[in-house]
Amino acid sequence: MSDNIYEILGYIYIAITVILFITAIVLLKKHSKKKYNEILSKLEKDKNLILSGTILNELNKVGALINNKELEKQYKLWQSRYEIIKEKDIPALNDKLLNLEELCHSGKFKEINEAIADLELDIYYVKTKSDVLLNEIREISLSESKNREIVTKLKTDYRDIYIKYNKDPHEYEVIKTPLELQFENIDKLFVAFEDAMESNSYSEVGKIVKALDDTIGNIKIVIDEAPSIIVMGMKLIPVKINDIRSIHEKMVKDGYNLDYLNLYYNIEQSEKKIADIFDRLNVLNLTDSIFELKTILSYFESIYLDFDNEKMCKKSFEENSRKIAIKIKKMLSVISKLFNKIEDIKYSYDLSNKEVKIIDELNINIKAIENDYELIIEKYRNRSFAFSKLNKELSHLNLKLSKNEDKLELTLKSLSSLKEDEVRAHEQFDEIVNILKKSKDKILSFKLPIVPEEYYVQLNEASQAIDDMANELNKKPISIRILNTRVDTARDLALKLYKTTNQTIKTATLAENTIIYGNRFKPINEVLNQGLKKSEKKFYEGLYKESLEQAIMAISLVDEEIHKKLLEASQR
Repeated sequence: MSDNIYEILGYIYIAITVILFITAIVLLKKHSKKKYNEILSKLEKDKNLILSGTILNELNKVGALINNKELEKQYKLWQSRYEIIKEKDIPALNDKLLNLEELCHSGKFKEINEAIADLELDIYYVKTKSDVLLNEIREISLSESKNREIVTKLKTDYRDIYIKYNKDPHEYEVIKTPLELQFENIDKLFVAFEDAMESNSYSEVGKIVKALDDTIGNIKIVIDEAPSIIVMGMKLIPVKINDIRSIHEKMVKDGYNLDYLNLYYNIEQSEKKIADIFDRLNVLNLTDSIFELKTILSYFESIYLDFDNEKMCKKSFEENSRKIAIKIKKMLSVISKLFNKIEDIKYSYDLSNKEVKIIDELNINIKAIENDYELIIEKYRNRSFAFSKLNKELSHLNLKLSKNEDKLELTLKSLSSLKEDEVRAHEQFDEIVNILKKSKDKILSFKLPIVPEEYYVQLNEASQAIDDMANELNKKPISIRILNTRVDTARDLALKLYKTTNQTIKTATLAENTIIYGNRFKPINEVLNQGLKKSEKKFYEGLYKESLEQAIMAISLVDEEIHKKLLEASQR
């Protein structure tokens, strides 16, 4: 029984699935059909909008304007193109729309999409032909109102230009004749425009309107810019040229070399350019004129800066040349004195040729600088170069001289330090000998039972180092490097001996005082008594550190603060 139920349920599931599948297909076809119907409607609407009554109306307007063969010929050509669109292109689009409709009904979706794309392209092509035709026709049908509007605006602009000209006519005196001729030409063009409009010569009207627009635009530029051109070209620049010529001549007389400016050549070229600008101005051609004049004006402004720079460079050159001459003379004098003493210095301080080679190099360098300086001065006397160039060369020479001056100063300091080291060594010798003497006197002043062997070793080393130092001081020549080593060694060993002497005496004194302090406790502690005896034995053997340690150890049995007391005593 249960098997039959499962079998029935299976059949029901299959049936429902089939029904849902068929429903989906039906709905999909319905949706596709609706979609393509909408596309068809849109395409048909686009096709119907291609030919509206506008083209025909505009053609009729042109037909009413025909009064010459040229316009009549053009009118017939437009009619022909209109008929082709109406009788050939539109029916072809209708046929393709019917074919597309049949494909939609048949459900051939792949072919439908290709047909839609093809039809859209054809509709766009025919619509473009229609729009182009309409625009061409309107060029004539609307030309009267359009051209009237343009010319009215041009008349307003022309009136403003003419008023501006008559307000200050003296500003345009240089170009009065070509300007008035151009005004006459514009008046004639306005008359020609009216005649062409009266005779419906629309092809001529366009040419006249363009000529008016170009001519009025050009004369506006002339009226706006010509005064500036005339002022710059006839007043500002000539005045500057005359002023610069005058300054140039005076500076040349005062000894300045200004050849590098090429001033007269540049003036000549500028005057030619200005003449060319005014030739073009006489035919009302202002192309780049203001830019060119401003460039010329800017150039002559820069010449003033060049003049000022030359004056400053001359002042700087004359000041620095004297300073450099004095500096060279002083340095050569110093080097000459060094040369006279160098053999003595080499002998006295055991210097090698390599160590004094720097003096030869300095002498060569400074003499080379002196030669370069003389060449610069020769150029200055001959006026063969501008001060800006001479000053630059002098600055470079001064830099080289300064570097050599620093080297010379270091050399002098180095040589001077040799003598200073020798003098310092003599002074330190006395100090070191005194330190050694103090160490001896101090060790003798404390009657130690035995002087430690370490003291005598250090005393011997310090004495030997002092003897070596004395021998080095008495040598001729003296090697400063070896002498400084001897001084450092003797000083270090003498100070070491002095430190050892102080430490030995301090330790021995503490040991002795500690033993004396501990003697008071002998009767009360036998162990302490034995410890102090050992400490005394070590003391008389010269083992002062071990004696102190033994005494402290023994006394600490009865006095735990012995370390603290000894520390306080050692710091007094």
